[in-house]
Amino acid sequence: MNELKHENWDYEIKPKSSLFELNLRDVWHHRDLILMFVRRDFTSVYKQTVLGPLWFFIQPLLTTITFTILFGNIAKIPTDGIPPTLFYLAGITIWNYFSDCLQGTSDTFIKNAAIFGKVYFPRLTTPISIVISNLFKFGVQISLFLFFYFYYIIKGTPIHANMVLTLLPVLVIDMALIGLGAGMIISALTTKYRDLRFLVTFGVQLLMYATTVIYPLSAISLKYRWLVELNPMTSIIETFKYGFLGAGTFSLSSLITSCIVSAVIFILGVLTFNKVEKTFMDSV
Repeated sequence: MNELKHENWDYEIKPKSSLFELNLRDVWHHRDLILMFVRRDFTSVYKQTVLGPLWFFIQPLLTTITFTILFGNIAKIPTDGIPPTLFYLAGITIWNYFSDCLQGTSDTFIKNAAIFGKVYFPRLTTPISIVISNLFKFGVQISLFLFFYFYYIIKGTPIHANMVLTLLPVLVIDMALIGLGAGMIISALTTKYRDLRFLVTFGVQLLMYATTVIYPLSAISLKYRWLVELNPMTSIIETFKYGFLGAGTFSLSSLITSCIVSAVIFILGVLTFNKVEKTFMDSV
């Protein structure tokens, strides 16, 4: 017995004793598992589809065409002098990454209950892998946006890009933190309240219309503009449009506020996720 007490183990699993015990080093040691989950996300979604990853291009293109017809041609909503195709595609590209991260992580416990109940691994690896896999999709859709972007520049369209576009990495991190944090909070709640699963998709679509995806912030009356600015995604989309297109309402203070809000949401999400993962198998 004394020999067993002094034996050195390669890996030791201990119960978490604190809400703030995140075991981030353990997550890093399982980085290969994260890559496996990323690969799984791609194969599970597009394995039995005819067009496969081409849907990365088709979805934003169809949405852009629809918005151009409905909101540009019929509703005559202004686009700050920017071609409607570029205006809507810019907003859709940014919004898709956020919504994919949010919806992907919002049912983490439900989708992975079978795996979580059989083998141990850091549960945070699952939502992190969703953010990374969506990052590849975001890169593809950004390339689609840049294709039309340079097409309009070559065509002679007056587009005034500026140095604000260098903030793109900040915007991506900001979106990832908001989507990941909010998604983990919802995922934790869905272990007890399954109805939230049905409200997430509808809520995300509704939230899009409260963001400057289909209209510029300048088109909103000053009386109600503050309501739209309360949405942290508004400053992200406006910053992206301002940096690449020279149109939009860029405010450094609003962007900093958005980063602070996203950090708070992320911390709350991780703490909530960390608390629920201890007992979620009893309620799933």
